[in-house]
Amino acid sequence: MRTTDQPAPSPSATANATRDDRQAALDALRAKYEQDAPHQHFVTAHTNIVFGDGSPNARLMFVGEAPGADEDREGVPFVGRAGQLLNKMIQAMGLSREAVYIANVLKTRPPGNATPTSEEARTCAPYLFGQIGIIRPEVIVTLGLPASRLLLDSTEPMGRLRAKWRVFTVPEGHDPDIVPADSVGQEVMVMPTYHPAFLLRSYTKENREKVWSDLQQVMEKLGLQPA
Repeated sequence: MRTTDQPAPSPSATANATRDDRQAALDALRAKYEQDAPHQHFVTAHTNIVFGDGSPNARLMFVGEAPGADEDREGVPFVGRAGQLLNKMIQAMGLSREAVYIANVLKTRPPGNATPTSEEARTCAPYLFGQIGIIRPEVIVTLGLPASRLLLDSTEPMGRLRAKWRVFTVPEGHDPDIVPADSVGQEVMVMPTYHPAFLLRSYTKENREKVWSDLQQVMEKLGLQPA
């Protein structure tokens, strides 16, 4: 185990990293984000940076679009009403929130909880790619259209994206202090589904069944049993 007086591992050497080393790499990536402050290039009304939450060794990662008011206040993703619903979804899959990793495309709250623009998403994308490269999840569930379109480089509507397995490949051409060099080309299976906030707005049996069907495919892929 790395002691506190040893340097943090390079983000470019995470393939065989321990849990502590991956967490240290995530901490270093957050520090890099805070130094670069990519959100300075667009309008934001944030109090706290909301970087990510969960296990650095997670097999399953959830990616949403941006923090809301509750997340901005606490500095943790998915802690409001949508987060409470996401917690129930995770538990129904036979997992705990502590066993997965949760992040957003944007790390700061947009004014009025606006949907991230494509430019904002592209500006912040390398830091999300870095999180994926460090954690190396087996599966990513994208929650909603902005996250799905970013990771899948698609303009398709959510109705066409969801329910089908896609592949995200960690792209090249980014700063190795942000996106680990040994993660470039890494492929991760992606299951797009509706954002919990959408479910709260349209809490119909049909929509709930669609999301549960998507999550059941993830459970089958990871060998999970429902709670």
